Amino acid sequence: MMANICVLDGYTLNPGDLDWSVLAPFGDYEVYDRTAAGELLTRAAASSVLFTNKTPLDAATLAALPELRYIGVLATGTNVVDLEAARRLGIAVTNVPGYGPDAVAQMAFAHVLHHTSRVAAHHQAVISGAWSAQPDFCFTLDTLESLSGKTLGLVGFGDIAKQMARIGQAFGMQLLVHSRSRPKDLPADAEFVSLDTLFARSDVLSLHCPLTAQTRHMVNETSLGLMKPGALIVNTARGGLVDEPALASALHQGRVRAAVDVLSSEPPAADNPLLHAPNISITPHNAWATQKARQRLLDIAIANLAAFVAGEKQNRVD
Repeated sequence: MMANICVLDGYTLNPGDLDWSVLAPFGDYEVYDRTAAGELLTRAAASSVLFTNKTPLDAATLAALPELRYIGVLATGTNVVDLEAARRLGIAVTNVPGYGPDAVAQMAFAHVLHHTSRVAAHHQAVISGAWSAQPDFCFTLDTLESLSGKTLGLVGFGDIAKQMARIGQAFGMQLLVHSRSRPKDLPADAEFVSLDTLFARSDVLSLHCPLTAQTRHMVNETSLGLMKPGALIVNTARGGLVDEPALASALHQGRVRAAVDVLSSEPPAADNPLLHAPNISITPHNAWATQKARQRLLDIAIANLAAFVAGEKQNRVD
C-alpha cells in the first residue's frame, strides 16, 4: 500500500532533531508543524493516512475525508479522535503507549528536588552575590529537606508510577499506593491504601491516573484539607485532575506546595490562578519530551503504521 500521508501537527514531537523520512517507504508525505481548524480539510483531503497529536478529528471531519483509512495518534491519549465515528467509517486508529515513563518520572522528581533541595533558588542567590557576602562557608535560603523517610503517595500504578516508586525507594522513601484495584505487582514494602488515606499520609503525592468523570478534580478543597501542612502535590498526568482555584487558594494560604507539568487548558490563559500562586513549580507539559522518548514515540508510530499496512493490529484503539 502506497499512501498519501499527512502529519497534522508534528512540531512538538519533532522540532527538528528527528527524521520524518522514515515515512517515505509508505508513500508520499507532508508534515505540518501545526494545523488550524480551517486548514484541516484542505490539507487532509487526499490523505489515506493521518497523524495527529492534539489536532481534533471529530465525526464531521472524518465523514468529510472519504480517502482516510488510518489515523495514527502521536500520543497515548486518544480523546482527540472520535473513536466511535472512526469505527463506523472503518478507519483504523492507533496510539503510542509506554514510550517514555522514565522521562516523565525524571521530570516529576526534578520538581520534587526543586522544592526540597532548592537548587535553582540557591544558584540565583550565588550568582547575585549573596554567597560572596556571607561570613560563613555556607548559607541556606530556607530549610533543606531530606527525602529519606518521607512518604511518597502514588495515585495509580501504571508504568510511570512504577518508575516513580523505584526512584522514591532509591531515595529511601516509604511508598503508599492507591488505584482502582490492588496491583498484582505492588512492591512488597509498599502499602495499598484508600484515596483519603493517601492524601492524609503523603509527604509527596504524585498523580498518575487518567482523566475520567470519576477522577476529575480529585484534588479539590476537601482532599486538600486532608493533607499534611507543606505536603507536595505533583501532577504530570492531566490538568483536569486538579480543581485549580481550590489548589491556588491552598497555595496562597501556605497549606501545601505543588509541582505541575500539566494544566486544565494548554497553553494556559493568562488568568489561570496557578500562574500567580506561590509555592508552585510549573513546566509546560514537556515531561514526556526528552529526545530519547520522542524518538521512541516516532519509532512506535511507524511500527504501528507498518503493522496496519501488513494487515496486522498493533496498538489499535478503534
